[in-house]
Amino acid sequence: MAGMEHSTAAQTAAAPSDGIRTVLVTGAGTGIGRATARAFAAAGDRVVAVGRRPGPLAQAAEGHDGIFPFSADITAPGEPERILAAVTEAHGRLDVLVNNAGIVRSGRLGTFERATIDDQLATNLVAPVLLTQAAVPALEAAGGVVVNVTTSIAQRAWPSELGSAVYAATKGGLELLTRSWAVELAPRGIRVVAVAPGAISTPIANHQGLAPEASAAVRRWQIAHTPLGRTGQPEEVAWAITRLASPEAGFITGVVLPVDGGAVVA
Repeated sequence: MAGMEHSTAAQTAAAPSDGIRTVLVTGAGTGIGRATARAFAAAGDRVVAVGRRPGPLAQAAEGHDGIFPFSADITAPGEPERILAAVTEAHGRLDVLVNNAGIVRSGRLGTFERATIDDQLATNLVAPVLLTQAAVPALEAAGGVVVNVTTSIAQRAWPSELGSAVYAATKGGLELLTRSWAVELAPRGIRVVAVAPGAISTPIANHQGLAPEASAAVRRWQIAHTPLGRTGQPEEVAWAITRLASPEAGFITGVVLPVDGGAVVA
């Protein structure tokens, strides 16, 4: 039969001897990252929860024996390699990498400072590149999966009065990398997918730099342009991430799945 002539690396990769996958989630202290870490742990996976702040990581792990907090700044030189070395040393393998960490800073042309742009690029785009690069050998050995968390606004205009076009651009770059890596890494048995959230109830907007009134106005605009008429919950995004990373999704790669209440198609 067509397609049956040979086994791929993904099909021949060694399964966990104890049946428990090892999952690495960045930005795991709050919001989508926290919900994702807990969802994987609830499914019986072993989760390394990475974030800058120990406090939120400890809260994310509270009551979840399968979550292992790991404090790190993924933008710092050498940190991606240190994180991966620690994961493989402690757990022997890596099955799923979730590039979730992201920051947003508001601004429009004429007001940007270099540091505002650089911070978003470093966290949202450069760090996922270097972390994925460091993870490839372990993911290849496991027949693993990379899940990138992008944003639905990367697929439409996002004027600066609504937020940050720079943030959307960094996530748009990650979306392109998702498709490119899916092709590049398929011969090595690694799947690469992405989830593109819309308006989700997370703390990320609190650090956007908008006044409370402006932040509320943006949220009203988002809901008005979301056909389902509400914001999403982090657990709804986590569900999509865990499903795309599951063995049952083994023939899916290169896809960017919107979880946005229909905002992209409206």
